[in-house]
Amino acid sequence: MNSLTRKLFYCVFLLFYLANKLDAVLNKLMTDDNAIDFDRYLRYEEIIDHLNKVASRHKSVAKIEDFGVSHENRRLVLIKIASATRKIKPLIFIEAGIHAREWLAPAQAIYIINQLLEVSENKELRDKVDWVIIPLLNPDGYEYSHSVDRLWRKNRAKGKLCDGVDLNRNFDFHWSQTGASNYECSSTYAGVKAFSEPESFALSMTIKKYASRTKLYLSLHTAEQCILFPWGYTLDSAKNDQELRHLAYVVSSKVFNISKTEYRIGTSAQILNVVSGSSRDWAYGIANISLAFTIELEAFLHPRHVDRFIMPPNRIFKVVSEMFEGIKVFYAFIRDKYCVH
Repeated sequence: MNSLTRKLFYCVFLLFYLANKLDAVLNKLMTDDNAIDFDRYLRYEEIIDHLNKVASRHKSVAKIEDFGVSHENRRLVLIKIASATRKIKPLIFIEAGIHAREWLAPAQAIYIINQLLEVSENKELRDKVDWVIIPLLNPDGYEYSHSVDRLWRKNRAKGKLCDGVDLNRNFDFHWSQTGASNYECSSTYAGVKAFSEPESFALSMTIKKYASRTKLYLSLHTAEQCILFPWGYTLDSAKNDQELRHLAYVVSSKVFNISKTEYRIGTSAQILNVVSGSSRDWAYGIANISLAFTIELEAFLHPRHVDRFIMPPNRIFKVVSEMFEGIKVFYAFIRDKYCVH
C-alpha cells in the first residue's frame, strides 16, 4: 500500500468514525429531553406523558391503550409491546401500582418498559414474547399519597365512614375471606362486593382479554422483599407448586448474585400472610394463567421497618435495575418453554 493509498484509507476511516460519533451525539440530544434517570418518582401525568413519548418513538412495536377510568376519572393506561409477526407469541402481563404508597412498583414497571424499547441489547425480549404492562393501576390513590398521605394504600372510593377500597382484596376469587376486611376504615377493606371498584374490574377485563396468550403474570409491589406465588387465600399448595417455586428460586438467586440483595420465596399464605381476593390469585385461579407471581420489591432498611415503603429516590435505580435481571430470567423461562425454535 503506497503513501497516497494509506492517506486515502485513513481519511475514509476518519470520516466514518466522525459520522458515527455525530450520529450518536445527535441521538443523545434528541432523546435527552425524554430520558428518565430513575432518581425521582414520577407523578401520574408524568407517567402518562412518558408512555406517550416512548410509544411515539417506537411506533412499530409499542401501542398505548386505555382500558378504563378510575373513580376520579383518571385514565387507566397500558402499553403493549409486540414486534410485528404472523406468529402467535406468548405474552407476559405485568401490573403495578395497585397500592398507592408503593411508589417503587410503578418505577419498576417504567424501567422494564424503557429497557424493552430503548435498549437495543434487549430487542430479543420483545421479538420472542409480547408484553402488556400497566405501570399504574391506582392513579387516584397514588396522587393522594403524593399530596396528602404518604402511606395511603387504597383507592379513593367514597365511603360512609372512611374512603377507599383495597384493590388487591377486591377480586372475585375467595373475596372478603381471611386476610381481607369488611370494615371501611381498614387498610385491607375489600369493598361492598367483588369488583365494586372500576380499577379492579377494568384490570380483570384486560387480563381476560389477553389470557389465552398470557403465560406469565407479574404483580409488582413493595416492600416485603420476596417473590410470592399462589395461593394467598389458603395454606394449600398450587397444582404446579414445584414449577412456581423453582422459577421463583432462580429469579431470587439471580438478583442475589448481583449485590447480595435477598428475596425470600414462597406462597403468600406460607411466608407472609393470608390474602383473599388478590389479583394474582384471580389471574391463576380464574384466568388460568399457570405462572402467576407477586414481586415484593426491596424494602427500605428492613421489610418490617415502619418506613419500608419510603425508598429514597437515590436508590430507585439500584432496585429496579437489579430486578430487571430477574425479569430477564422470567422471560428466558417463557421463551424456552413456549416459543417455537
